[in-house]
Amino acid sequence: MKGIVFTEFLDLVEAKFGLETVDEILNKSDLKSNGVYTAIGTYEFSEMLQLLQHLSSKTNLSIDQLLLTYGEHFFQVLVNNYGALLNQYTDPIELLSSIENHIHVEVMKIYPEAELPTFEVVEKQEDSLIMIYKSSRAMHHFGLGLMNKTFEHFNSKVTIHLEKIKEDGTEVRFSIYKN
Repeated sequence: MKGIVFTEFLDLVEAKFGLETVDEILNKSDLKSNGVYTAIGTYEFSEMLQLLQHLSSKTNLSIDQLLLTYGEHFFQVLVNNYGALLNQYTDPIELLSSIENHIHVEVMKIYPEAELPTFEVVEKQEDSLIMIYKSSRAMHHFGLGLMNKTFEHFNSKVTIHLEKIKEDGTEVRFSIYKN
C-alpha cells in the first residue's frame, strides 16, 4: 500500500483525535515500518489494518465509519495534488465511471507498483451508475467516502446504496443515483 495512504491517515487521526492518539495507535501496533512512512514508500496493508483496529478500539467507531471519514478526507488530497485530472470532468457520473479506464491508469503512471481496487461499470445512465468494487482489502467505505465528496465537489446531490456481494466486503455493488 502506498505511503501517501498512511501519511494522510495519520494526518487525519491527528487532526480529529489528537497527536496522543496517533502515538497510541502507533505504539500499540506491531509495525514492520516502525510507523515511519513516506508518501512515496510502499508498506504492508496489515499495518493499516492494525492502525484502524487500534483507532476503532480507542474511538468506539467502526472501521467502516473510520474508512468513510478517511475517504472523505482523502478526496481533498486528490483535489490538491491531482486537480488537473479531476478538472477534466464536468459530471460526477462521468468521473466515477472512468475510474478504471482513466483515473487508475494515471495513478499507475505515478505509482506503478500500486495495488488498486477494480471498479467494473455494470450500468451507466445520465443520472445513475452501478459499479462493482473488487479488492482483497475490503476498503469499500473508503471508496464510499471518495464518492460522497466527488458529488459534493460537483455540487450534485446523490443517493448511494452499498450492497456487499461477498460477505467479507471484497466485492461490493455501488448503486448511485443523482437526486
